Amino acid sequence: MDLEAVRTFVAVAEAGQFQKAAVDLSITQQAVSKRIAALERDLGVRLFTRTPRGAEPTIDGQAFLPHARELLRVAERAVASVRTGRRPLRVDVINSRGAASGLMRGFHHAHPEIDLNVVMLFDVDTAVAAIRSGTIDASFRAVAMPGRPLPEDIESVRVLDEPLQLLTGPAHALASARSVTLAQLAGHRIWMPGIVPGTEWAAYYDDLVAEFGLTIEATGPNFGSDALLDTIADTPALATFMSKQTRLVWPADHGLRRIPVTDPTPVYPHSLLWHRDNPHPALATLCSHLATTAPGHETAGTWVPSWVMPR
Repeated sequence: MDLEAVRTFVAVAEAGQFQKAAVDLSITQQAVSKRIAALERDLGVRLFTRTPRGAEPTIDGQAFLPHARELLRVAERAVASVRTGRRPLRVDVINSRGAASGLMRGFHHAHPEIDLNVVMLFDVDTAVAAIRSGTIDASFRAVAMPGRPLPEDIESVRVLDEPLQLLTGPAHALASARSVTLAQLAGHRIWMPGIVPGTEWAAYYDDLVAEFGLTIEATGPNFGSDALLDTIADTPALATFMSKQTRLVWPADHGLRRIPVTDPTPVYPHSLLWHRDNPHPALATLCSHLATTAPGHETAGTWVPSWVMPR
């Protein structure tokens, strides 16, 4: 069904005249007549009766009028849902409890007038594909992986280095330490279920292991953070890495310890990725917000893999 013909029908019904409807729509009266005739052929009914004062809807026209108005309202909502600046800004974060999610909460608090959708995609390849297809507007990711640079049409800016801490149970050998060095962690078992080979975070931890001689185990199924905390609390031989910014709550009887790691401090590098031709006006607002509020990166005494380079 031709929506312009439906729009013309509503205009005639409201104006009561073909001529006035033509003026309202900025088209000729002949064009109005042609559109109404085409719509009547599509519906198989007459929609108007000519009168000395203009045109009145027939019984069928009266029955069709409220549905025609609803069709136009639905069409307007459909257009508005994708119109630049009127649809929500769609941003991907790696998880709901980490630093990137915290940055987006801060952005939402600072700009509540901006409609926002936050999603969680799997890895950098999935995120880049979604950016290029227009499914999302931006993503927080470690920029690249060794030998796999970002496509030329993807822009990125380094926004945050997320310090890692050691998380232990109360009976762990390092539980009473106020801080630990990476060298002190050699020989201790660090358990991190959920590291998936081929992902950017797997590449990060592979380099961390290779450079500092650590033992990181990714064995067993990943049942989520609650199960991880239970196991760490009950197993003196195990510890795990946890982001300093990760928001977690655990039972008081777990007695877990969060211990700063130093000399150097390993940090997970977050960059904001977006398509260089993305016109969403809120994207520029997000970039400006991060530039003025994010803690930054390249801090002295921190470590990231050599392949993570700012762009």
